Amino acid sequence: MAQLSLFLVVLLALVIPILMARFQISNVPTAVAEIIVGIIMGSSGFNLVSATHDLTFLSDLGVILLMFLSGMEINFDLLTRKNNPKGKSQSGKTVDPLKTAVTAFISIVVTAVVLAFVLKLVGLFSEVMLAAIILMTVALGVVIATLKEKDILGRPIGQTILLTAVMGEVIPLMLLTIYASINGGNEEQLWLIILLFIAAIFLLRRFKQPYLWFAKVTKATTQLDIRLAFFLIFALVTVAESVGAENILGAFLAGMVMKLLEPSESTKDKLTSIGYGFFIPIFFIMTGVGLNLRSLFAHPASLMLLPVLVIFLFLAKVPVVLVYMKYFCKRNAFAGGFLTATTITIVLPTLQVARKLHAITSTQSDAFILAAVIVCILSPIVFNKNFVLTKEDKIKKRVVIIGANVFTVPVAHDLHANWYSVKMFTDKKDQYETYDSRVKNLTFLPDLKQATLEKAGAFDCDILVASNHADEDNIKIAKIAKYEGVNRVIARLSEVTSDTLAELKAKGIEIFNFTNVHAALMRAMIESPAVYRIMTDTKNVLYSVQVKNTSYTGRQLMDLEFIDQITVSRIRRGDEWLTPHGNTVIEPNDILVFSGEFKAADRVRDLLSCG
Repeated sequence: MAQLSLFLVVLLALVIPILMARFQISNVPTAVAEIIVGIIMGSSGFNLVSATHDLTFLSDLGVILLMFLSGMEINFDLLTRKNNPKGKSQSGKTVDPLKTAVTAFISIVVTAVVLAFVLKLVGLFSEVMLAAIILMTVALGVVIATLKEKDILGRPIGQTILLTAVMGEVIPLMLLTIYASINGGNEEQLWLIILLFIAAIFLLRRFKQPYLWFAKVTKATTQLDIRLAFFLIFALVTVAESVGAENILGAFLAGMVMKLLEPSESTKDKLTSIGYGFFIPIFFIMTGVGLNLRSLFAHPASLMLLPVLVIFLFLAKVPVVLVYMKYFCKRNAFAGGFLTATTITIVLPTLQVARKLHAITSTQSDAFILAAVIVCILSPIVFNKNFVLTKEDKIKKRVVIIGANVFTVPVAHDLHANWYSVKMFTDKKDQYETYDSRVKNLTFLPDLKQATLEKAGAFDCDILVASNHADEDNIKIAKIAKYEGVNRVIARLSEVTSDTLAELKAKGIEIFNFTNVHAALMRAMIESPAVYRIMTDTKNVLYSVQVKNTSYTGRQLMDLEFIDQITVSRIRRGDEWLTPHGNTVIEPNDILVFSGEFKAADRVRDLLSCG
């Protein structure tokens, strides 16, 4: 029987996604489908699968890997205002995803606590802190999958929902650790848990150089990156349990640490394949197997808890809709609020901890899980049916140009308004007076010192161009901008020595030099007239775009529906240039250099870059 259960669970893990694809069931998360099938095959249904020792062990590994991969989903850059993409709402307000998400999550916490007290007052559930933790959780994995499917992960509304979900996973997990420590009699060790967080993040932020060496010496037969990941998992799980925390906290922390090491896409893919390819489906299926619906229906008090929990899980996220409505259209705000109601990944380990501490009965736990499953089915369906992408959801690259002159002003005018938001600064009064009426966002500054530029928000951008007349000023501003964390910095230099060039390139600063550009154009005109015509053509445009839309990855160039409207000249993949052919398969984050008529090229760029 034990061997048959193992075989059936592995078979179900294979068959469930195949059947979902065959019958085009896309609105229900795979995890929820696996839990439902587990219910059918377990003691509540046909009783064909039972919780054997091997399956329990594999399921425990599954939840550890689930928390590890959830920790790896956190993008720390989004938590800094400098890397926080902004956009315009329909009301014309600037949308700050981080600020909006923080406001939304605070409102969730307040509502969850109030609803938890209501549950206690009506006598349905007495553990206020545990109920509040469950009600405030958001299933980060489900949210990310849904946003990716809509290709809005990189847009202001997508980033806002994502950041709300990140807080809805991290903060409840920390509160669960505190709850488990207090109820488990380890409250005196709470400071050790905080120390564990700080020490791990602080030390491993400085572990990047050894990790790069790891990446260089790894090979197919050693897979050092994967070995390091599992070492981190088991090391931090062991440490977490030693200081009185839960193993899921250690696994989650290990994922955050791995993220800080900036692993390659191939490493992420391999870890995701191991987790979601084998261990995590077993955890979800066994969660369903462990649900005893017959016992739940036999206890009226616990059964009465089910509809109340479903309603409360939605009510806890109502304030999110109200916060989102200030910045996004009502329809999308409603859809986004509904999506944050998804709560399965943290709820399951939370209930595991609660049962271990005897803070919750088995039937109450089943009611919570079933309520989470119902919400997880409904939320993505409501989101997909209601969400409509608006023009205001588009992120524009923020460009700052230092220096207003006959060279930079035409560039600012020519940058496509759909793709770039341009600000210009100058410390020359005569330039300001000359161009103020011609440039929309031109600001006069008394000087170009670091403090002045910071106060003016000059470094709050994606691309900074230092293009004053004095090379010394441009070099100085470019270095400061790079130090301040600006992603791309371009310095315009009239004269450049090899030493200066080497120094600036080492800092990641790009150089624009008239002499080199003129020579390159002349060479292109002689050697490749077609390239020269593309660069100087007023009817067509040359674009370079990074492929983020997953709908177009894994497909051959010849199969793209718009390939007849553009000409793909080069493809940049990692550190090498590829010559494109019809059968070239597009991979995530490929950079395509293509040309075409303005309208068609704009549409293609929009399709490929949204992600």
